[in-house]
Amino acid sequence: MPALQLAAIRQFLGAAIYIAFFLFKKTPWPKGKQWNTIVILSILNFVLSNGLSTWGVKYISSGLGAIIGTIFPLWIVVISWFKGEKPSKWAVVGLLVSFCGVCLIFYDYLADFLKPDFRFGILLSVIATFTWAFGSVHTKKKAASFNPYFSLGLQMLISSVLLFAYTGATGTAINITQIPAESWWSIAYLVIFGSVFTFIAFIYALQHLPSEISSIYAYINPIVALVLGAFIFDEPLTIMIMIGGSVTIFGLYLVNRSIRKG
Repeated sequence: MPALQLAAIRQFLGAAIYIAFFLFKKTPWPKGKQWNTIVILSILNFVLSNGLSTWGVKYISSGLGAIIGTIFPLWIVVISWFKGEKPSKWAVVGLLVSFCGVCLIFYDYLADFLKPDFRFGILLSVIATFTWAFGSVHTKKKAASFNPYFSLGLQMLISSVLLFAYTGATGTAINITQIPAESWWSIAYLVIFGSVFTFIAFIYALQHLPSEISSIYAYINPIVALVLGAFIFDEPLTIMIMIGGSVTIFGLYLVNRSIRKG
């Protein structure tokens, strides 16, 4: 199915779960200017970040997408620096080391940056990482002013409406009856694990850890994917992958070290 329609369906179903839970809990709705923040975050976090990243991987290799995804923590450092929040030295060093480790893991895909056919996908993916980083920093700043978990559901709902409107207006959507059962199972997985549990964990991390520390999941994702690929699909774990994984883990150790020294 079209990538943006996939993102819209995923976000709508995720929103339904969040909102149903908080309506059951009789959580107060946001008021006044809180809605301004929620609308801004819905555009940054879901319309642009999730929507563009889903669209972008249509035009680039998965390995290149994994490398670009690890730029996200570096954007966090840059944005936090401009906002006057100077990250610790060890955190920055650790993030750079982990980034190099991921580049080693996906060494065979580095040349994809130079392929003309990939330029559009690269642009979409880089913009997605920046908007996600900016949205994450903004979420951390505003989390104390309203329920950030309820806000997530509302952000997903608003963004899904915008994406449905776009795909409908441009004629790029397909009839949902054309979506095969296998795709619906994939969407269900993305909704439950990718949109509900993951975002709950991420918001919790944002509230309790420095922004650059809470962003290191971007370096853990490729390692988890490679290990699962090896166990489930018998994909080979090459020497370069093991070296890159070791470098990445060492970088994460340095980031964790910055917490203990902080």
